[in-house]
Amino acid sequence: MLQLSYKRNNFPFQYPFSLAKGTKTHQDSLQVCLSFAALKGWGEATAITYHNVTVEDMIKVLEARKMMIERYTFIEPERFWHFLHHLIPAEKFLTSALDIAGWDLFGKMKRQPVYQLLGLNWENVPLTDYTLGIATPEAITARIKAHPFPVYKMKIGSAADLEAVRAARQLTDARIRLDINEAWTLEDARILLPELEALNIELIEQPLHREDISGMQALRALTSIPIIADEACQGEKDLEQVAALYDGINVKLSKCSGLTPAFSLVKAAKAKQLKVMLGCMSEGVVGCTAISHLLPLADYADIDGPLILEDNTFSGMQIKEGYITAPQGTGLGLQAIE
Repeated sequence: MLQLSYKRNNFPFQYPFSLAKGTKTHQDSLQVCLSFAALKGWGEATAITYHNVTVEDMIKVLEARKMMIERYTFIEPERFWHFLHHLIPAEKFLTSALDIAGWDLFGKMKRQPVYQLLGLNWENVPLTDYTLGIATPEAITARIKAHPFPVYKMKIGSAADLEAVRAARQLTDARIRLDINEAWTLEDARILLPELEALNIELIEQPLHREDISGMQALRALTSIPIIADEACQGEKDLEQVAALYDGINVKLSKCSGLTPAFSLVKAAKAKQLKVMLGCMSEGVVGCTAISHLLPLADYADIDGPLILEDNTFSGMQIKEGYITAPQGTGLGLQAIE
């Protein structure tokens, strides 16, 4: 019989983390544990204000459904995800945490890492970026000097942030990606895109609001920089529209409700010739290690939670100069830090 436990964490960011939707200094997180005999599977989901997700609400749902989850006969994770999807259909983030724990547990039962259970080989793995929140040019320069990296992702909102992008490019030849978090209008894009092309920006993530379809149609004609959908792609149901407007999608476990649907989403996106970025929602080691198991399928990676947060609960994924090494051990490859 399964046993379910959980723990709340509040991880500090190394620097205040600012994006167009707000600023935070700490990341609230829920870690869950599914135990079977001596084996433990771990999962994680974070609290994200603009998704209306809090740890308190996830715990309430978890407590209300705890007995039903513990009575479930766990055989393999895909069936477990479908059980959760019907049990708590409105709870994508919590379902994701439990689904991740299910895969970790299953990998330990089968004595294999999750990526091998998914039929993947650890090859052609993209470098992850290091995220720089919105900040002054001076602050951006200091952070780049403190964290030399081959790829950076910069959060920007308005034209006022362009000076910080210029400062970054003057300092480094690294690849630079921009994440707008829906903050631009089409007119903003018309003004900013020519200079961003001159600054050799690798890609731009979610420049316009997800519902601005006509704006995105017009924006595509303005630039050759690849445009990646984030808020506009929550799951497979969005792929048809996204494929007509964007060059790729950012896949996040909490957003699409777990490793099980994420694996399916990545394959469906590839079938539509879309580029795939694997991203995170400021998860710590557990959540980021989980999505890293899909890296052999990815074109881009934004899995830097353990680099920008102070999380000393687990050791897991290892990042060396942007390269995420193959997970070690069975399941997700996590080791609890006592």
